[in-house]
Amino acid sequence: MSHPHSFGRRLQGLFITGLLTLLPIWLTWVVVKFVFVLLSDLSRPFVDPLLQNLVLAAPEALGWLAQAWVKTAIGLIATVGTVLLSGWLARRVLGQRLLRWFEALIARIPLANTIYGSARKLLDILQTKPDGTQRVVLIDFPHTEMKTLGFVTRVMREVGTGRELAAVYVPTTPNPTSGYLEIVPVEKMTPTDWTVDQAMSFIISGGAVAPDSIPFSAPPPTTHADAETSSP
Repeated sequence: MSHPHSFGRRLQGLFITGLLTLLPIWLTWVVVKFVFVLLSDLSRPFVDPLLQNLVLAAPEALGWLAQAWVKTAIGLIATVGTVLLSGWLARRVLGQRLLRWFEALIARIPLANTIYGSARKLLDILQTKPDGTQRVVLIDFPHTEMKTLGFVTRVMREVGTGRELAAVYVPTTPNPTSGYLEIVPVEKMTPTDWTVDQAMSFIISGGAVAPDSIPFSAPPPTTHADAETSSP
């Protein structure tokens, strides 16, 4: 006869094992569902009336179009098609003209121009290589014994001292579209050789997709004596 405590420990072990097995599947489902529903909802205001008219025109032949999963699937296909078409147009002269016309229109709307301009600059910054400063860095957060991954979006100077300060965007896991903005002294940052894609994979996976070794301590500051020694 098995002891109640040993049975309870086995039951607890099975529960933890099952939880760890299902958690990645559940997380994948949540992220994929969020993206799919978000993309399909973008086209639903246009797709739903069209499908409704088709169903009313031929209810016996096209009645299946009224089902919720059909509307979601068609909305998703329409949104993905729109995104692909936008990407194709963005590489053509006509698409670039339309984009400039749209940006000029947005610039006249007080609140929209700030949101669109800020988002556009952030995406442009993440897609280009930085000058003088690594794009992906580690900073002390929430205290000096812990690090978090961030993206350098701008380097500024402190008033009075002229010390270099970096604006670092710290995304959250697993949704990198939300996060924090930190202003960090450049000498306090730990540079990495990661690309933006590698950093995004690290963030979305909760650290599961990562290299075997990463830098942790910030490099020692370069002194005047070191500069003279390294100079020819």
